This record gives sequence, structure tokens and C-alpha cells, in this order.
Amino acid sequence: MKKSTKKGILATALTLMMVTSAACGNNGGNNSTNTPADSTAPSDTAASNNGGAASNDEKVTLTIAWWGSQPRHDATLKALDQALHPNVTFQTQFSGWDGYFDKLAVQYSAKNAPDIIQMDAAYVNDYAGRGLLADLKDLDVANMDSATVDGGKVNGTLYAMPLGVAALGMVYDKTVVEKLDLTAPTFGWSWDDLFAFGEAAKAKLGKDKYVMVDQSADLVDYTSYQYSQGKGYIFDAEGNFAIDKATWINYMTKMGELRQKGILTPADITTTDKELDPQLDSVINGTAVLRHTFSNQVSAMEALKPGAFGFASMPKGTEAGGWLKPSMFWSVNAQSKHQAEAIEFVDWFINNEEAGKTLGLQRGTPVSSKVVAAIEPSFSDADKVSLDFLSKVTPDAQPFINDPKGWGTFKNDYKTVVEKLQFDQSTPEEAYEELMKVAAKYAEEAKK
Repeated sequence: MKKSTKKGILATALTLMMVTSAACGNNGGNNSTNTPADSTAPSDTAASNNGGAASNDEKVTLTIAWWGSQPRHDATLKALDQALHPNVTFQTQFSGWDGYFDKLAVQYSAKNAPDIIQMDAAYVNDYAGRGLLADLKDLDVANMDSATVDGGKVNGTLYAMPLGVAALGMVYDKTVVEKLDLTAPTFGWSWDDLFAFGEAAKAKLGKDKYVMVDQSADLVDYTSYQYSQGKGYIFDAEGNFAIDKATWINYMTKMGELRQKGILTPADITTTDKELDPQLDSVINGTAVLRHTFSNQVSAMEALKPGAFGFASMPKGTEAGGWLKPSMFWSVNAQSKHQAEAIEFVDWFINNEEAGKTLGLQRGTPVSSKVVAAIEPSFSDADKVSLDFLSKVTPDAQPFINDPKGWGTFKNDYKTVVEKLQFDQSTPEEAYEELMKVAAKYAEEAKK
């Protein structure tokens, strides 16, 4: 398994920051609308410009699937209207994150998976290892940092093309923070700062409002905590499961204390929380003040509640807790009958400046420095906030590492284990033992 290094990811982000430094630093809103992104919405759009993968008047339909917010969906559809060749038509499949990979697995089993697939880091090794993704060696990556591109490689072969770079941090409702006269979360704050903020905010919020969305069942949150405690990533260099027992139990014990105090959302609210959903996202609907987020989600949040949000880093311990990652990838289905056209599309998507202007930062800061330079003059206020977010996490960001083969769905079972803690059906010690049993099954399956 080829892993991105911290040095390479940071180099990409720093290069992009130098290109766009004049655009960074201002808060602002975006007045586009947003609706829940949780249903598949097939549509056809004919491509009209650029490329030429389809020849001799051959009619080609490419099926393309992605998840995300409504602004990402709208921007992608608009970009498809610009793409490729007049004989290429796109059939689109759009949904929210929930269930996306469950559906994809069923589609592959039925031999009708999309030609072009938005891919996540947690699944790259799984799908590539089963021979389901095409080799993308023909893509033009001349204007991209090599280590960033390597984030989509498995054993030296490029199976997933990174589409953008995003930073992990936190978002908070600054209108509430200002109203309650609280010291705002910031970049570089510590876990002690976060806990103190939680106590102070809860004292002023009252009984039915909460400070933080309980994201302890999201593996991202614990991974950040373990990194911040100097214990490294949750998998070691050989791909072995490496959650530190004492660190995990300490974290889950603290989360339990925060739930008891009403600082974290209670289990019934936590289980219905859905990020970026106008009704169900607890920060957007006003139930809670703070949650983790990635920098590429700034525009979607600003579209829902313009000017309402501020951003901060994940808390520090002895080290930083945040990291930079390829925000997502395009992969091409190895079973596709139109691989050449699909790869041509991916090449166009990552390199075409007009496409870049249409797509903006919906998938993170573009990986092509040439595209970033082209779109810089058109950055919205939300784009500038997103870039500022990225630039502030970059200097001490932790390394990004793709999860090993066989562990793509582990986060789902992890969530199930921790939800028992949230509902007081387990103790941290009992949950850890259950987690180790689950991990052992994954490790055994990964050997096959």
C-alpha cells in the first residue's frame, strides 16, 4: 500500500496557499440555496465541449455517481454541461453519504456499477484490491504535487484521482458565541480549552441546548484525539490495527462525563443528527454550537446560514489533532465498457480551467496549481474562508494515510460499538473489549 506523506500533502497545500494567499482571510456568505442531499437523483445531460474520446459519431453514455451537498450537486451538473464531446451523454446518480457505498457494492455485484465513481479514502484499497478500479496512469498530473497524487495509489498504481485537498477542523455558531459573550474557539486551541468552553457555554445555554454534537461514534473524532496525544494513527505502518487502549478508554470516559453534564448532545438527538441537513444538523438547526467539519464544507454551511459560522482547529494535546486529506477521488470502474471515455472525463475534470471555475471549492482546494490560479479571481467570501481554514491547519497537520485493505466498513461497526456507550448500555472498558473482537474479525478477513 502506497501512503501519502505529511511532507507531500503539506507541500501541496502550501503551494496552493501561495497561489491564493491574496484571497484568504475574510468571512462572508453565499446566498445559494441548499436542500437535503439524501436521495438519488438520476438525470441525463449532454456534453458539448472539449476532449474527443468518443469518435466516429459513436454515442456513449457515461454513468457517474457522487455524494455531497446540494451546492456540490448543482456545480457538478453545471460542469457536466461543459464536458467532453457532443456524442457523450451523462447519466448521473447523486445522493448523501449515508448508504452510498452500500448501494455501490450492490451495483458491482449486479455488474451495473457507474462508469465514474466518486471514491473515498476508506475504500480505495478495498476496491482496488478486488480489481474493481481501472488504472488511471494516462491522466495528466503535471501540475500536481506527486505525493498528493500518490494518495490515490495502491502498490504504485493510480486507482483514484484526488480531486481536492481539505483540512479537518471544527465549526461553531459564532452568533451564539457572541450572544452569550463566550471566548470563541480558535485555531491552535487545546483540549483543556475545549472542555472549558463546554462548561462555560453550557452554563449559559440552559437545559435544552447543547455545546457540542456528540461525534464520539465517528472514527474521525477518536483518530484526531489519538493523534493529538502523540500516539500516532489508528493503523501502524504495516496496516495493523493500532488503537491505544489507555488513550481510547480515557477519551470515551471523558465523553461520557460530557454527556452526563449536557455538554454533548444526548443519544436520541445524536442518532438523528445528519451533517449539512438543514433540519437534522444540530449546529445548523441551533440545537448545538460546535462540531467537527472539513474545510471543503464551508461553502455548503455558508449557503445554509450565511455569515453564522466561525471555524477552529481540532484541539491540540502534545501534538496537533487535525490533518489534510484528499477530500475525495474520482475512480473509473474496471468493468466499464467505456473506460477510455471515462478516463478522458476525469482528466478534463481535474485539468480544465473552465471546469475549475464552475466547480470552485466544492470538493476542496483543487489539486492542480494551474486550476487554482485560474479560479482565484472568482473566489467567493465562503471560498476565502475555506482557504483560510486550510492554511491555518496546514503548518502542523498530521499525515494522511489511506486505511488498509479490508477495513473500508470498519467505521460502521465502530459506530455501533460506541453508540452503546452513548445509550449507557456499555462501559468504556466493555466497549474496548468488544471493539477488539470486531477488529480481530476485520484483521482476519483482510488476510484472505
